[in-house]
Amino acid sequence: MRNGHGERSIFENDAIAGKKDVVDSVGDADASVQWLLQPRGGTKIRGPQNFDLSVRKGIRLAEYEHVLGADAEQLKQLFSDGPARLWGATPVKKESHPKGTALRGQKVGDEVLFYAAKEFIARARILGLLRNPELARAIWGEAEDGRTWEHIMALGDVVEFKIPAAPILSALALGKEVRYLTLVRAAERRRHLKLLEQLVGPKATPVGRSVSGKTAASGTVGLGREGLLRALGTLDTSVHEESRTRHGSLTLLWSIGRLVSGQSRLVSWDAFRAEVGPLLLEFGGSGTAAAPEYPFRHLRSSGLWETEGVEDQALDSALATASAASEIVAGLRPEVAGLLKQPLTRAEAIGLLCTTYFQDDDQGALLTRLGLAGYAHASGNAGEGAEGEATGRRPRRQVNSLRPDRDPRLVEAVKLLYQHQCQVCGVRLETRFGHYSEAAHIRGLGTPHDGPDALSNLLCLCPNHHVQFDRLSLFIDEGWNVRRSRGAEVINPLIRHPDHAIDEECVEYHRGLCGGSRYSLDTD
Repeated sequence: MRNGHGERSIFENDAIAGKKDVVDSVGDADASVQWLLQPRGGTKIRGPQNFDLSVRKGIRLAEYEHVLGADAEQLKQLFSDGPARLWGATPVKKESHPKGTALRGQKVGDEVLFYAAKEFIARARILGLLRNPELARAIWGEAEDGRTWEHIMALGDVVEFKIPAAPILSALALGKEVRYLTLVRAAERRRHLKLLEQLVGPKATPVGRSVSGKTAASGTVGLGREGLLRALGTLDTSVHEESRTRHGSLTLLWSIGRLVSGQSRLVSWDAFRAEVGPLLLEFGGSGTAAAPEYPFRHLRSSGLWETEGVEDQALDSALATASAASEIVAGLRPEVAGLLKQPLTRAEAIGLLCTTYFQDDDQGALLTRLGLAGYAHASGNAGEGAEGEATGRRPRRQVNSLRPDRDPRLVEAVKLLYQHQCQVCGVRLETRFGHYSEAAHIRGLGTPHDGPDALSNLLCLCPNHHVQFDRLSLFIDEGWNVRRSRGAEVINPLIRHPDHAIDEECVEYHRGLCGGSRYSLDTD
């Protein structure tokens, strides 16, 4: 999409561009995340004032409607639940300048470290990138040479702190100060990330959390993918085992279903009670009271949930009063919702919640009820029906938008590479006319998985292990061992041919679907 100035706007959010989810909002485990060292600027160019205006406080998009241009819809969807937090950079005069390299190399999902007066003062995640001189000029004005900060970052997960910059700059061999936007590649960031975390320690403070009438635990600041999974896997650990319910985990799954269907993350108390109440009766477990009030208020202690419209101490009494309760809304915190819009994190979250809290239930029926049926099968929604769902034996052709095409040459290639030997058990199934095996997509081609039809996303399996792999009974761990999803028992090391480069991201996605996260209720 191009804005009104002929420049391309870049957004990678499924709710915005309709193509890709926002890159993991704070996923430090993501090996591709880079650092952008961003000078805030001094008083001469209104650096402190601009930071306070558009990052700390955030701007109201309605006030800049006249200059949003073609970026209006994307920005409004990205910041539908609050102020827009934006920062910009002026264009470079010479493309060979290191700042030019940074502008060309930055991407959605990267982390920005703000620098001022020999300190790093904040960090944020890039949610979108656009170029809009008129919007920049309206927000920040112009420099003395007439340029404006038109290379705009849309930011999320903004956290403020003050730490000396010297240790990090020295470790990165970048001199004594940050003079212009500087790109630190992913490998260097990974090498020095622990140093940053040690320096920040408990100093981090989130922005925009003192709004009257909103309550939320502070534990999710800088949560990240791993922190989210840990929180999901340890719900109710402070509650005595005999008193634990599945109300919180069921409500979180319901909330994810709302995100997937494009609904708002916040829901009124009346709608919450009407929708979640029946779910608690059906799936909440025997012997537990179907009281939607419990997860509505209790989930706040998890750090994943927030309520608006009432002060914390008055919530219980307000829920009991119909007139007061009508003004109350609740839902996933914005940071959590942002994380769950990332496909891998969403798959891991759903898999972890199902295997941790609903191990003995009909998970297929539960996920179907919540609008998440595609997550019950590795092939996704396109895997439903007939023999193809269970075995994948029938090659698929483009019939409509829900039936992805498969390249039969890739199927035959993976079988030939392994000579029909199952990569899990090593068996070569003999037939009258030769041998038989099946090609299994690791990350399914169907919705909602949308995996690639590539050799790197295929395994050669016997029919039994293909069924188990597709039905999420088996997963591949980080050491390339095949494990059972229930109990995580190791079956065998995965057989790998030296000429078969298996896509580790696809394996990680499937592992997440199976609940193969290393976090559980027993995590310390």
